[in-house]
Amino acid sequence: MCMKTRWFRRFLLPVLAIAMVAASCGDDGGSTSTTPATTVAGPPQFAVGTTMATIQARGKMILGTKFDQPLFGLKNPTNNQVEGFDVEIGKIIARAIFGADGASKIDYQETTSKVREDAVKDGKVDIVVATYTINDARKQIIDFAGPYYVAGQDILVKKTNTTITGVESLAGKKVCTVQGSTSLTNIQAKAPQADVSITFDKYSLCVEALKDGRVDAVTTDNIILLGFINDDPTNLKLVNKPFTTEPYGIGVKKGDTAFRAFVNDTLEKAYADGSWKKAWDATAGKTGQAAPTPPPVNRYA
Repeated sequence: MCMKTRWFRRFLLPVLAIAMVAASCGDDGGSTSTTPATTVAGPPQFAVGTTMATIQARGKMILGTKFDQPLFGLKNPTNNQVEGFDVEIGKIIARAIFGADGASKIDYQETTSKVREDAVKDGKVDIVVATYTINDARKQIIDFAGPYYVAGQDILVKKTNTTITGVESLAGKKVCTVQGSTSLTNIQAKAPQADVSITFDKYSLCVEALKDGRVDAVTTDNIILLGFINDDPTNLKLVNKPFTTEPYGIGVKKGDTAFRAFVNDTLEKAYADGSWKKAWDATAGKTGQAAPTPPPVNRYA
């Protein structure tokens, strides 16, 4: 065997074999790969000019919520994180806009009962999720998606109280609630002889007034009151006789029908895929209240 033949077998044949394998791997002439392509889902695409596109381009969704309501909207003093069922509903909407990492793209703004309509109307927030009862008067100023929960107004008293047994027993009693809330309007109508001269901008301040004896009772929605009881079950109790129906909605700017429809769609998906129940169980469900059946969305004209 000549030297050229030996050199060909030793060096060129392995090179040719590697080249043939590489060509075979790169050939897509009718062959089907058994390895699925890996795709990374990007954020949803929205029409230019919609609120969803504007929020996405900004990189943050501005969420108005409460900072003082245990289990619904509370700024945790130990870690400065805003927590609660309303917050989780906000995260669900943020994920629908930004994708899986949407929960990290929320700018939380404290929005008390008194300023909620103005915050939406003036564009200070994109949405308000803040134990926000839908009613006709508010719908003259802003629009609502939802409802996403239905509460009932009730009464909070000290554990030792035996005289307040319902709204009918509030005559002559000092009752605290929050300025700008439906709770104030309701109690004035349902218990006109109650003394409601002490009001604050936060329910937590009403609870403090109850504990130190400045008022006899606090009234607002039962699920809000249960949050305060959850924090102090030794000293507080619920009368547990609700006297109103309070459908909670998500406040959006008046006339923004596309955004309202988007938020309503997002809520219905959350009902169906279990994320609404998961949000409840992790927050308001800690009161021992089982997750209720979500209320039907009201797509009013």
